[in-house]
Amino acid sequence: MQAEINIPYAVADFATLRGRGYYYVDKTRHIPLLERYNAPVFLRPRRFGKSLLVSTLAYYYDINAADRFDTLFGGTYIGEHPTGERNKYMVLRFNFSQLVMADNMEGLEQNFNRLASSPIRGFVRGEARYTRFFEGFHFTNDSDASNSLSEILDWVRDNNCPPLYILIDEYDNFTNQLLTTYQDPLYENVTTGDSFLRTFFKTIKSGIDGGTIRCCFCTGVLPVTMDDLTSGYNIAQILTLEPDFVEMLGFNHEETATYLRYVIDKYGERKGNFDELWELIVSNYDGYRFLPDAPLLFNSTILSYFFFKYAVSHGGIPDEMIDENLRTDIGWIRRLTVTQDNAREMLDTLLVDNELPYSASDLRSKFNKRKFFDKRFYPVSLYYLGMTTLESAYRMRLPNLTMRSIYMDYYNEMNHIEARFNAISPAFEAFTQSGGKLEDTVMSFFREYLGQFPAQAFDKINENFVRCAFYALCYTHLSPYYTFAMEQNLPSGRADLVMTGIPGTPYYADCRVLKFKYFKAKEAARIKALATPDAEDAAQARAYADDILRQFPHYKMRTYVVYIAAGKACRVWETTPARLG
Repeated sequence: MQAEINIPYAVADFATLRGRGYYYVDKTRHIPLLERYNAPVFLRPRRFGKSLLVSTLAYYYDINAADRFDTLFGGTYIGEHPTGERNKYMVLRFNFSQLVMADNMEGLEQNFNRLASSPIRGFVRGEARYTRFFEGFHFTNDSDASNSLSEILDWVRDNNCPPLYILIDEYDNFTNQLLTTYQDPLYENVTTGDSFLRTFFKTIKSGIDGGTIRCCFCTGVLPVTMDDLTSGYNIAQILTLEPDFVEMLGFNHEETATYLRYVIDKYGERKGNFDELWELIVSNYDGYRFLPDAPLLFNSTILSYFFFKYAVSHGGIPDEMIDENLRTDIGWIRRLTVTQDNAREMLDTLLVDNELPYSASDLRSKFNKRKFFDKRFYPVSLYYLGMTTLESAYRMRLPNLTMRSIYMDYYNEMNHIEARFNAISPAFEAFTQSGGKLEDTVMSFFREYLGQFPAQAFDKINENFVRCAFYALCYTHLSPYYTFAMEQNLPSGRADLVMTGIPGTPYYADCRVLKFKYFKAKEAARIKALATPDAEDAAQARAYADDILRQFPHYKMRTYVVYIAAGKACRVWETTPARLG
């Protein structure tokens, strides 16, 4: 009988995670560093574990959880190095992602007050968590969140109660929704003047200034709303780009390797495939860098998705490598770029050049709504959304295959490029049934996919785009049977595309290495006339294969060189890899 699965996918409550023995990557070493601040704001893309961080802080600082400290934090860094502020405060939590939207200011304010007033009332009434500190307390109007919070703070001050520790998860979720749905006037009303949101944050600022609030910790995705609120909440301390906190969310390579070994040992039927799985997860979930010189990080939530699926299937590779919850709505792309032409230009740059130039000073500058929609600042906007990551101090890139696949979907939709499944699928089906004749599959890709592009499009297309597009189609049709890596780092260079059969399938140990070269239309006649590929290209593909064989000597290697000349010529040659002696 399979052991209970203790991979914490979609588990955001710290007490549940610890109480039920879920695997935990300890991030509590950052808690003492957070205590330097009283209004920290920490931004990360969706699905990066922000809610679990909020829950961890809630249990650490809650005066009511003092008797559970050893149970919850035993064996962690903070459990062995507690600070003087441990379990010292009354914790008040909000989750703005739960706000019900409305199409006018009155409705939005009403929904905000309904959402925020509930935890405020629960703070003091009936079986509330802190009733003992509020005997004799009454709200004058408990349907106004800011007024109710102000009255609590006055009571705390006048009665010498423990200060509050406020946590706001997804502080910008509902304001971001206003932006993506083109409700700009409503967004501006919410973030300016005496709006309910500005009043709420002004109340928090007053509490921090007066000592009745020890800290207000906010998580979110974008700095836009916080910067637009600045005059009402000018004490915010953005920690997103601070080196001390760059690894507070996400898993570094050491943490991930330890996690992977644990998962393989507990749930894998084949105990010795660490290296294979490592290559797979690096290609799909690694690659996030939040400072130019920072280590690469895995998206922790999506990695846990993979591990959970692996455990459920007794050590099998999930058919679907992409958690659909990761897909950023294409509405963000449309809204961000304002026009279809801008969107296409941005996608061309990322998928053709595989990079976007950016200014490091733009990352650290104030980033309000005006800048968010300014074409110059697109790279910064995409960085905060998690759709690009930092390659260097000057360039951004797509972080991994997961994001490449998502971008190809955007590209195809915006350019009205159809998948033509009825035309392309037979080639992939034949590949799985005929001993894997990859040449026909590449030719089908050339005819049915690239054949849809207008002639002028091939002036922009390059080798990077071609291999990315071919990978996306392979992923769609072959992901139950093969895993993929693009630009895989090997001793002899970076392999364009590597596809490897999945353990437990008939294709296991079948490994194909493809080297792509792209030529302009004027080279089409020469490419058609070639009997063999360039010897150097064939040798390079074989060198990649030999590198892989040194690590996985049981693989059955096949290598290919693919030449494509615009939409006019395509040649595919299988070359024979040199075998290790």
